[in-house]
Amino acid sequence: MKHVTIKDVAKKLNLAISTVSRALNDKYDIRKETRELVLQTAQEMGYSPNPIARHLLKQCSNQIGVVIPEFINAFFPEVIIGIQEVVQKEGYQILIMQSYENAENELENIKTLESNMVDGLIVSLTKETKDVTYLKKLIDNGFPIVIFNRTNELLKTSTVLFDDYKWAFFATEHLILQGCKNIYHFMGTKNLTLSLNRKQGFLDAHKKYKMEVLPSQIIECGFMIHDGEREMEKLIQSKDIPDAIFAANDPSAIGAMKALKRNGYKIPEDVAIVGFTESKVADLIDPPLTSVAQPTNEIGQTAARLLLQQIRLKEGVFVPQTIVLNGALNIRSSSLKKI
Repeated sequence: MKHVTIKDVAKKLNLAISTVSRALNDKYDIRKETRELVLQTAQEMGYSPNPIARHLLKQCSNQIGVVIPEFINAFFPEVIIGIQEVVQKEGYQILIMQSYENAENELENIKTLESNMVDGLIVSLTKETKDVTYLKKLIDNGFPIVIFNRTNELLKTSTVLFDDYKWAFFATEHLILQGCKNIYHFMGTKNLTLSLNRKQGFLDAHKKYKMEVLPSQIIECGFMIHDGEREMEKLIQSKDIPDAIFAANDPSAIGAMKALKRNGYKIPEDVAIVGFTESKVADLIDPPLTSVAQPTNEIGQTAARLLLQQIRLKEGVFVPQTIVLNGALNIRSSSLKKI
């Protein structure tokens, strides 16, 4: 079926193309009768505007690109829901790309979205990302970008963060107050700021109670169930069993629980477990998992609002903002030694 153009409508009515264009765009200098005739004829002919041409004319696409490391854990999909809730109300659509925790994929995703003329980007970096030269170049050239959750100090743009240090401290302190003396930390990837902040919270909670932390008590683990399962199995095989584990996120905590239960250990009697990120299964597994809740929806909404502010900035100097959001420690059976 042939696509009906403005030229076709103009030919049908024997009018100038510029006249039809002004009528379709509701310009002030078109007579009411002419406008109504053009609109009626265009509708009858099945005319619809070319969105690409319209976006080029407006110099915007009303599309926002979102790049995330993975969809496996619930954290990122929940953030995307928050982003979408804000931008759709403002007439924007989102294009979502997944980097699969790979820095090269991430760069290709960013370039693809840029070439598709998105009006801005919301990005959470991969655990591999070290070279942020391309992102920095975009930011320096005034391209609107907001970074959330996983950041890089070289990127001078607005960021949305969670207070990882504070809630790691509270999570560890909770285990200490349960009487745990030998707590291990299953740490996230060490080049991520959030992993370092959670590690520091773990260390400082011990410092508050004058408890020593040995290097062996901090294990770089990862963020997936199989990561936690693997590291816990290693500890079990070496007969190096802690009385508690504070994991970098819920999946790695759940992996540790799987390995412990498979080997006959009881939770929390033998080993207490605390996770991070409050996944949807935290309250469904046996025993229910104590976890730090992050405001995923609010993270997405905040990132979207910051980006829209930057996109709509017509005059003045862009001043990056850093928003740090709060959370909560949801205490459940997996960590309660004192009942």
